[in-house]
Amino acid sequence: MIYDQASLKTMYAKYSSISQKVSTLVKNDKLYKIRRGLYSDNFKIDIPVIANVCYGPSYISFEYALSFYGLIPEHVSMLTSALYNKSKNKRYITKDVTFEYRNIPPKAFPYGYRLLKNEEGINYKIATPEKALCDELYSKYPVRCIKDLEMLLFEDLRIDEDMFLELNHEEMIELASLYNSNTLNTLIRYLKVVKSDDACNS
Repeated sequence: MIYDQASLKTMYAKYSSISQKVSTLVKNDKLYKIRRGLYSDNFKIDIPVIANVCYGPSYISFEYALSFYGLIPEHVSMLTSALYNKSKNKRYITKDVTFEYRNIPPKAFPYGYRLLKNEEGINYKIATPEKALCDELYSKYPVRCIKDLEMLLFEDLRIDEDMFLELNHEEMIELASLYNSNTLNTLIRYLKVVKSDDACNS
């Protein structure tokens, strides 16, 4: 469970010094400090929820989400999240876990994520596979031709080609149009070619 300063004050109202009580709990590993005014009593289970509340508004995306869905073969330990309207990207390291936050365009932010639950039934937000891929492509170097995009997708990022073909391409086209990005515009063209090829082969 995650606690802010107000909830801790309510929980430990009977103590003369709430800050001292909290410090003792942190020292004894009963509470884990995430950042100033934010704590967890079960850090391992709370990790995806912490990613949402540590800095934001945000949702889990990029490499971590791609790995979560099995679109890339690597295990990704850094919790990568998308946010918007921040002056720069942000990184927190807490208990040897790194939380990284990257900007995407405000127009693209409100769409393409879902709610999942951790083991305690607490909701957290994570991008759909389609949105995670769009966010990741937005964060990479710009590509303007389909051949370069294929290299970026299947060689550099090592996206599973079979799983890529199973994604919702219509949804991805709609999402990609929100970024005003050369790379995402190239993705739109590529998906339309793939769709056209599928129609010819059906």
